[in-house]
Amino acid sequence: MINTQELSKQQQKSKETKGRIFHAAKTILQQKGYEALSIKNICEEAGVSNGSFYHHFKTKDDLLSYYIEENPSINPDLLALPSNAEEAKTTIVHVYLNYVQYCRELGVSFMANYYTPKNQSLNPDTRTERPYPIVTVSSYLQKSIEAGTISLKHSLEDVSTDIRMIVIGNVFEWCLKSGDADFETNMRRSLESYLDGVIE
Repeated sequence: MINTQELSKQQQKSKETKGRIFHAAKTILQQKGYEALSIKNICEEAGVSNGSFYHHFKTKDDLLSYYIEENPSINPDLLALPSNAEEAKTTIVHVYLNYVQYCRELGVSFMANYYTPKNQSLNPDTRTERPYPIVTVSSYLQKSIEAGTISLKHSLEDVSTDIRMIVIGNVFEWCLKSGDADFETNMRRSLESYLDGVIE
């Protein structure tokens, strides 16, 4: 028989270790940049073994992606089907305003170092494991199309790519201006303008 209290302690310990590893990675990113981010450096900073790191994460990019993409995600199953195009647009904007808030929590320095072409976890062609925002939005749009409540002027793949590029552009602008850009307003305006033209 499984001791649920013991399992709970193990889960708590696992969560604490993951948090320590991430805090170490965040510190290195903020102080030295992406180039200095190695599993060896992360483990030394966190005071954990390599084995402990690999127990929780596959790679350093997997670690960063866990926090940037999984933590603020909204389960597609919890997104109710829209009754019309306007509801769908509002929901998509909501998903990304949630992401903006999370980016703010992580800070400009972290985000600026995360959004680098060297970070292959950003490449949608090589990773689809986690329900990060664009996967959440694509799933939501797919379900809405199948239910007949909306239609798209372009393919779902093209629309998903466009949304991803708009979001990356807004994050980049915010980082470029050291957090002085009106992140929320810019994200809302650019997404709403685009979505008005493609969702019917």
